[in-house]
Amino acid sequence: MRYNVVIMTTMKEIAERTGVSVSTVSLVLNDRDAGRVKPEIAQRVRAEAKASGYKPNPLARSLRTSRTRIIGFVSDEIATTPYAGRLILGAQDAARAMGYMLLTVNTNGDSKLEEREIATLLQYGVDGFMYARMYDQHTTVPESLLKLPTVLLDGIDDTGRVPYIVPDEESIGYDATRHLIDAGCRRIAYIGASDRVYVADLGRRAGYRRALAEANIDYDEALDIGVTFNRPALDAVDAMFDRAHPDGIFCFNDARAWYVYQCAAKRGLTIGRDISVVGVDNHRVFAETLAPLLTTVDLPHYEMGYWGTLKLVSMIEGHAPKPEAMTPAGGRSPLPPLDASPAQIHCTLISKESVAAKG
Repeated sequence: MRYNVVIMTTMKEIAERTGVSVSTVSLVLNDRDAGRVKPEIAQRVRAEAKASGYKPNPLARSLRTSRTRIIGFVSDEIATTPYAGRLILGAQDAARAMGYMLLTVNTNGDSKLEEREIATLLQYGVDGFMYARMYDQHTTVPESLLKLPTVLLDGIDDTGRVPYIVPDEESIGYDATRHLIDAGCRRIAYIGASDRVYVADLGRRAGYRRALAEANIDYDEALDIGVTFNRPALDAVDAMFDRAHPDGIFCFNDARAWYVYQCAAKRGLTIGRDISVVGVDNHRVFAETLAPLLTTVDLPHYEMGYWGTLKLVSMIEGHAPKPEAMTPAGGRSPLPPLDASPAQIHCTLISKESVAAKG
């Protein structure tokens, strides 16, 4: 039997090859050389480390710094929402870029299970936590998380104890309605959510009304409805068509846009010509399969996960990340500053075929 033996390059060997001290090599390879090591020496050390395939020893580093470089990611709905994947991917990409590892747990909304999972993550020696909610909502962060630096994702902390990041909900409503106005629509409806009180619904409705007011379009309550799901929702949208005769519709999410497509087809109306529609979510099932393709506002789950990790690492390490880390490759919307309070992301509208062209 043959074994592959990996020979690890050490800092001492890099120091010998570059003619500097081990402490200098340590400063450079731990990105603490600014103002301490001459740039040309730092460049030489990094070049040698790269050429020799140097990899830091995480165990040795954790013993030296009392940090494991592990982040705990706690959520109650990872397994039940289509958006969790993007949120986790953003967090993982940022953690990888910062030299951290992500441990993810799902609690299924069980508070007892949540406490056990948090206790387990603490036993693993995590340096901090991200607490994720899958829908923008007012949230009470568990006390057990507050033992370490914690960031809340897609939720609002009313206590002011932890930083949080959410989509800019009012701008979503404003941008979507403004897009319909710019396309020539004047009888613009809003189809909101009535199954529960969403922070997002309140914000998007406020943005909808603000856009109407700025365009000198009178608000008509007959065009503003809230629906649930399935047949009751379809019936409510159907009645709104007959009662209010909209020429443009902004929907709380892409799923509710499906009811609009159904009602338009029933009346022989063509989406994107006779009536314009904008959704929210950029949900693959709806935004990529409805015909014509649905204009939608992309929710920044990837960006929230990415920003949350950068914010958390800055709290753990006591300094901001390098500027280049603030432009994630996988995102569509720009990140807010790390010191923003609250942190809100202005979401990107993706124009497709469901909105009529001007004129």
